Amino acid sequence: MSNPKGILYLIPSLLGDAPVENSLPSYNRQIINSIDEYIVEDIRSARRFLIKAKIEKPIDSLTFHLYNEHSKNTDINSVVNGLMNGKNVGLISEAGCPSIADPGAEIIQFAHRNNIKVVPLVGPSSILMALIASGLNGQNFAFNGYLPKKEPDRIKALRQLETLVFQKNQTQIFIETPYRNDSLLKDILNACREETLLCIASDITLNSELIKTKTIRDWKNSKQSFNDHPAVFLLGKSAY
Repeated sequence: MSNPKGILYLIPSLLGDAPVENSLPSYNRQIINSIDEYIVEDIRSARRFLIKAKIEKPIDSLTFHLYNEHSKNTDINSVVNGLMNGKNVGLISEAGCPSIADPGAEIIQFAHRNNIKVVPLVGPSSILMALIASGLNGQNFAFNGYLPKKEPDRIKALRQLETLVFQKNQTQIFIETPYRNDSLLKDILNACREETLLCIASDITLNSELIKTKTIRDWKNSKQSFNDHPAVFLLGKSAY
């Protein structure tokens, strides 16, 4: 008879230096205090998050398995060995919800293939929070991750996304490395129509949070900088 398998808990982390109680329900703390093994995108940030969440177990007593974008050659079986042998394990991304814009989906696929129960916990997702605060179409949207780095390719991608906005009334969502946000904004303003709506949602859940939806025309008259602030960009069309 095979051993019973553990549960894979998908544990959202904070989006920045925000109070835990503002972003996570108390039930999440019950879960992290019931397990002692984690699969994480970054060990240092995971340890900091668990300490901030007031985990009761000594942090050095926990087991951390590193799995991130650089782990392509990692033997996934060594990472999920605890799950396969009946241990409950937490999956933590560097920020926000696991498997959204991070490699955690590969772990979750493994769990489903092996009949391991997957339990998502409630927590912040910058992408969904930006969408619901944007006023743009939330019934038809697409998350596109990172756009091309080179300007000609990025301009082409932006125009293709804008076409989908107007042909399908589909909100287009994308992100950028924070230090390149202003460069991306410049290309958006150069590539898109003046009547297209652009929402920029930065520092979500932090005291410096800023969420604004304006036309490209109005953004061109703005002098705001978003460099070095985590941000989500959304393109959409007016409902009026």
